[in-house]
Amino acid sequence: VQLQASGGGLAQAGGSLRLSCAASGRTFSSKAMGWFRQAPGKEREFVAAISGSGSSTYYADSVKGRFTVSRDNAKNTVYLQMNALKPEDTAVYYCAVRSTILPSTKPTEYNSWGQGTLVTVSS
Repeated sequence: VQLQASGGGLAQAGGSLRLSCAASGRTFSSKAMGWFRQAPGKEREFVAAISGSGSSTYYADSVKGRFTVSRDNAKNTVYLQMNALKPEDTAVYYCAVRSTILPSTKPTEYNSWGQGTLVTVSS
């Protein structure tokens, strides 16, 4: 599975951005998807994840209530809607795919990664 992330850019604090991650291949609906981010000098951290069917979602405490993960299995695409952005959300955001339907918060449990898209939030 190949992943292509897009939608990053510059936003002001309090603003919004929507990231997209398009996946190649078949059986997309059987695969959980995750979003992670990595700020300069920091380790990659979990942001959000969604099950293959889209019925279950998980969020890091730092983004809960502000970010929403969703997917359109007909388009092989997962989204991350980011609202009420904060300067500390600045990072490169990566989408990742698991080979199972259940999501995970652990980056080591994902099989393939997109190239990352930079999100910069100014104060």
